[in-house]
Amino acid sequence: MSFGDPNNPYGPPPQQPPPAGPGGPGYGYPQQPPPPPQGYGIPQAPPYQQQPYPAAAGQFQGGYPGGPAGPFAMPGITRAAQIFLAVLVLAHVIVTGVYAYTLSKWDQTMADAGITGDSETEKFADLGKGVVVFFLALAAVFAVLGLILLLQYAKGGNGVRVCSIVYGSFAIISGIFTLAIYGLGLVVLIVAILLIVFASKRATADWFRRPRF
Repeated sequence: MSFGDPNNPYGPPPQQPPPAGPGGPGYGYPQQPPPPPQGYGIPQAPPYQQQPYPAAAGQFQGGYPGGPAGPFAMPGITRAAQIFLAVLVLAHVIVTGVYAYTLSKWDQTMADAGITGDSETEKFADLGKGVVVFFLALAAVFAVLGLILLLQYAKGGNGVRVCSIVYGSFAIISGIFTLAIYGLGLVVLIVAILLIVFASKRATADWFRRPRF
């Protein structure tokens, strides 16, 4: 007889799995069925794809750092610089008008002062008249240039900011020469300094350097 025959009724009993107890396999761990193979009766979720994060508040295409989302908005500091520039333009228009009025009354003023008939005196009078004409033309040019800069604040580049600083520097000199015009020169001095300060701020620089699409 052979004990190796599994169909032999006189053979040894079949081996039983050892009980789950101390020393046995799986002791202390819950017995769980093996996970089914992938795709066996259970629909698989699509692979996860990382989505791009939405733009944070204050960051948007074509805007300056720290600006609000949506349409572009000029910073308050830049708006103040624009207002100061407008005041300087208006001041130079007034100065132009004052010089034009002085020039229109020049000959009559010289005649009332008795500066006629003397060639040497008339030469000095003509020299003074030429100085008035020069300052009139200079004030008119400053008014026109300031107006051009003023209109470029909404769409201009960094060159507008730099030109505004240069314009304010020359306006200081202009204010010194117009101190005698009813205190207008003092106003021009103060506003010109404020224009330089506000145009030099970081927010103003960011506004004029913002990307454009």
